[in-house]
Amino acid sequence: MELLCASSGIVWHKSPRKGLLQVRAGGFEEILLDIAACCPAGELEYLGKEEVKSDPQAKGKETIRISEHPKAMCGQLERLTEECEKAQVRITAARAPYLARNTKREDLGELLSQLAQESIRFCGQAGCKYLIVRPLFSGIARGMEWEINRRYYLGLADIARQNDVMILLENQCRNINGSLVRGICSDAGEAALWVDRLNEEGGGNRFGFCMDAGVCSLCGQDMREFAATLGGRIKAVVLRDCDGIHENAMVPFTCVDKGQFQTDWLGLIRGLRETEFDGALIMDFSSMTAAFSQFLRPQLIRFAGEVARFFVWQIGMRTVLKKYRTRVLFGAGNMCRNFMKCYGEEFLPLFTCDNNQARWGERFAGLEIKPPEALKKIPADCAIFICNVYYKEIEKQLRDMGISNPVEYFNDEYMPSYYFDTLEYWDREDAKP
Repeated sequence: MELLCASSGIVWHKSPRKGLLQVRAGGFEEILLDIAACCPAGELEYLGKEEVKSDPQAKGKETIRISEHPKAMCGQLERLTEECEKAQVRITAARAPYLARNTKREDLGELLSQLAQESIRFCGQAGCKYLIVRPLFSGIARGMEWEINRRYYLGLADIARQNDVMILLENQCRNINGSLVRGICSDAGEAALWVDRLNEEGGGNRFGFCMDAGVCSLCGQDMREFAATLGGRIKAVVLRDCDGIHENAMVPFTCVDKGQFQTDWLGLIRGLRETEFDGALIMDFSSMTAAFSQFLRPQLIRFAGEVARFFVWQIGMRTVLKKYRTRVLFGAGNMCRNFMKCYGEEFLPLFTCDNNQARWGERFAGLEIKPPEALKKIPADCAIFICNVYYKEIEKQLRDMGISNPVEYFNDEYMPSYYFDTLEYWDREDAKP
């Protein structure tokens, strides 16, 4: 998996160096660049119009014409690319300019297409492999969403192919009188159909999907089902927390009420683990960086990096298990029991071991409990999965014993399902190992 930090709220496109250095110091080597920062939705909303502002210091009103040339973003992007190279931060994904959820503009489809093409060219030059392009929605009659967006996306296919860029559709919500509801591509089945048809008609694997966890939360969706339905079409996932009502971007696990998450992180982890997701994980906590003092932002970015690595660990649990031909466990407690219930049949361990001498020779969860010394006799490529929260201490114990086998950390916080029974079958003497 690739770990990306969203640039919004951290990297100022006009002076990006400080933000990029903070991103790098926070443990991120890759970013999602929001190109909309150079061509914001607010500017697009007033593009070509005259805005009248009142000046309390002057008599009457002053007419200000908003710039009609957002393509000037190209110069800013070139400088940003140079600063990324200096800071040793890769631009792995970008998001093309987009309209606000509550936009009133119905005449900017052609402009958005031009901006998307400019964004694709930039991605090609910067070595950026993913460009998130939100679907058109403003002024489109119900039932016409697919046909209009089909033409829009296919119009980008050739230039994307020339620049070796994959276009990612993204699930959307709609703003109806201040309330956010499901929008285009928020139905996973429909989104999967769109991606498949675009790839078929576009003549290649040029389209994928970006799953925005924040939008799923705002739309009250089952994220496990959403991820499972789209499966391998998902190339990127935006991790951002919110309260399910307001569109914010916070570090996962920070939006809570009475000790309960407001976002279904369990469902997301389960869904991505089942589909063996191995794409780009994008941490977007721009709402928090906007609120934090600049003196605290470096610590916030480091914290977000730790949370991101936790997601990589949890999502990749099954993939890591699958990587090894044989495995043994270290630990004979509840974590071992949950391993056997959830993965024991598919990834059967040779045995488990424990530091408690009184338990050596017992059978637990269908496995024989052996002393740690038994690990010296396992094949060199057999992996040891630690099923105990004292991961580092046990790993050190194994290394001090001269054991050089691969060591992995197993965790049962986000299992495919939970089991609270006594597992009498597995504890029986006649249970098969």
